[in-house]
Formats: sequence, structure tokens, C-alpha cells
Amino acid sequence: MTLALLLLICMMWVPVGLFFLGSGEAKSTGFVTAVVGVLVVIGAVLQTAIFKDPFTGGLLFVFGVLYLQTAHALLTGLEDMRTVGNGALVVACVCAAYAVLYLTGGGVKPDGKTIIDVVPYLGFMNVTFVVICLTVVGVTYGKIAPKVAAWMFLTLSFTCLFVPAIGLMGYGKLPF
Repeated sequence: MTLALLLLICMMWVPVGLFFLGSGEAKSTGFVTAVVGVLVVIGAVLQTAIFKDPFTGGLLFVFGVLYLQTAHALLTGLEDMRTVGNGALVVACVCAAYAVLYLTGGGVKPDGKTIIDVVPYLGFMNVTFVVICLTVVGVTYGKIAPKVAAWMFLTLSFTCLFVPAIGLMGYGKLPF
């Protein structure tokens, strides 16, 4: 489930990145962001309740809600995006905690007994998510140029979403 959601999120990050570069418009970008946000929240519920994996579900929840918050801002033409930046700040904090857990071996697997293994690539992904979320904060507060976030979204769509999802689905392993 999570791998399919990574591809779905990639489907949103590319249009958002292009939007920040001036290609596209707010309402269609907001629509795709809303669809992805709803599906990611549903996926988080399923991951937590059905697959009994609140560890993965927690990360999906915070991103899904941030996507819904972003969708609302884009669809309504909100001019002051600082609240979206504030949401991204919370997601950055959550991702920082997940990065530490993935890099040091912490968190509990769905069986409730086993500790999560050290997974360097997932730690790397979460570190980059911290960076992109902090970049969004900077953009929404007018401290960072939107083009910086745009290129990050476009680059990380592939390095942190597409590549790991395809790698795991196609070959059963992460790049490192």
C-alpha cells in the first residue's frame, strides 16, 4: 500500500514543482493535491487499522493532512500561505523523528514486539523531507524563492518517491 502511495504522491509533487516554476495554475494543482491528500489519508487509515502499522500510518497521516491543507489554499486562492508553512513545520518535526528512528533503529514493527531495523535510505528520505518542508516554510514566509522549492519537489519526486517505490516493487530492495 505505501509503495503505491509513494507513486501517487509523486503524481502530485511534480505538478506542484512545475506550479512553483510558473507552469500550471492554482486550481488544477489544488485539485490533484486534494485527490492525493484524500487518498493518502485513506491509505494512512488502512495502514494503521488493517495492516496494524501505526508507524508507517503516522507518517502518511501528517503528509496527507498537509496535502489537504495545501489543496484548500490553492483551491480557494489563499494569499497568505503562512498557515501551510506552519503545517509543513510540524511535518518537518515528524520527519526528523522518523529520520532518527530509521538511521538508529527504533520504532515498533506492526507485530508490536520487533524494533524497526536501521534503514539508511528511509532515513535519507526523511532527512530530505525535513529539508523540503523547511523550504516550504521559507517560501510561505517569503524568505526563500519558490523556484528553490520547485526544483526540490521535482528532484525529490524521483529520488525519494519514484526510485524507492519502483525499486521495492520491481526488485525488492532500496537503492542503498
